Amino acid sequence: MRKSIISICLLSGVLTLSGQKSPNVLYIISDDQAWTDYGFMGHPQIKTPHLDQLAKESVLFERGYVPTALCRPSLVTLTNGHYAHKHGVTGNDPSPKNYPSENKEIFAQKKAQLISYLDRFDTLPNLLGERGYLSHQSGKWWEGNFKHGGFTHGMTRGFPQRGGRHGDDGLKIGREGLKPIEDFVDHAIEENKPFFLWYGVFLPHTPHNPPERLLKPYKEMGLPISIAKYYANCTWFDETCGQLIDILEERNLRDDTIIVYVTDNGWIQNPQKNGYAPRSKQTPYEGGIRTPIMFSWPNGKLKNGSRKDVVSSIDLFPTVLAATGARTPKGLPGLNLLENLKTERPIKREEIFGESFAHDIADIENPEASLLFRWTIEGKWKLLLTYDGEVNRYKSTHPRKEKRPQLFNLLKDPHEKKNLASQNPKVVTRLAAKIEQWWPVKERKVITSWQ
Repeated sequence: MRKSIISICLLSGVLTLSGQKSPNVLYIISDDQAWTDYGFMGHPQIKTPHLDQLAKESVLFERGYVPTALCRPSLVTLTNGHYAHKHGVTGNDPSPKNYPSENKEIFAQKKAQLISYLDRFDTLPNLLGERGYLSHQSGKWWEGNFKHGGFTHGMTRGFPQRGGRHGDDGLKIGREGLKPIEDFVDHAIEENKPFFLWYGVFLPHTPHNPPERLLKPYKEMGLPISIAKYYANCTWFDETCGQLIDILEERNLRDDTIIVYVTDNGWIQNPQKNGYAPRSKQTPYEGGIRTPIMFSWPNGKLKNGSRKDVVSSIDLFPTVLAATGARTPKGLPGLNLLENLKTERPIKREEIFGESFAHDIADIENPEASLLFRWTIEGKWKLLLTYDGEVNRYKSTHPRKEKRPQLFNLLKDPHEKKNLASQNPKVVTRLAAKIEQWWPVKERKVITSWQ
């Protein structure tokens, strides 16, 4: 049971029970980046010196995952700590097939209804706000105006404002500098309050249009231009992370700030064109859901280093709440990892779970209507089960041609080239039962054969 926290508001700031000042919190959220595409993850060509340094100063989980491989539901999970089938935001948009945009009134109602689902649970900015935190949103944000998420400050105007779909003005951050964040940090200092920064930067996401000074070294490697541009965007993103950390260090805030790193979903660059390759974005394969996850907190006395544990972005929410002394809602599915971060104690959990839905939401009230996959990872094993949910756009992303459950040994086969389901029927049955216990599905049919 979580220890009760006594909140003491003094001129010296908000204090935790131990008498320490509550830490600032910075979320760095990469957008569309493969788990392999960093220097610290062993990529032979992509240069990410600032994130490499952050990895050295962090507890690094190389086997981190997001529960769903699409930005909007993934970001809501970071915001409220729940799976997409629970928080209700399973895709990026209401399906234009089922909710025709020509009927502007109905389409607007469905978009507003989807945004309203954020009200189902406490959000991280709201909970930190109870502790006296100021908060700033920049970058990707789909759920209306930044204030709707509980942020005190931000950049995104949001729906129904013109162009307010997935970040609008907030998408300028990083690509056009960091002045809004810098100004906010200075304001928080003046107010003598701890702060939360949401840096959901629109990088290395398309458009892959890096500055020529960053693109040139990759072109000189003789890479296809689509690959060179994506690699350079990864370096551009890394450069902005360095600038962001500099803002903290120049104000002597680094030691008092928890930096959390995660990617919203994966990406494998198609070498022939400006787009993603199969089995990456939107899919439940490693290319879509795996991400390094980092926690860096100098004053938190974390046991820095690389860990072998499997973790999920669902764990970030309760962990940060514990570290800041904020109220932790009941019924969260994620784990509070704080003591594991401080002691190197192995995480006591057998498996993690995830789900994939279509980009377009077939039925706003029924998550199962768009369900494509459910999956679990237990140690070396990963099981994928495939469902007959409706896909409108992006049909080529979800061919669903494999007619069996898909079982992979991730330690020997991290790129999932060999399906071992037929050789391990007992493992398949056992893991499928765990998936069903995690989220019982009533309406969708498994479209794979068990033979």
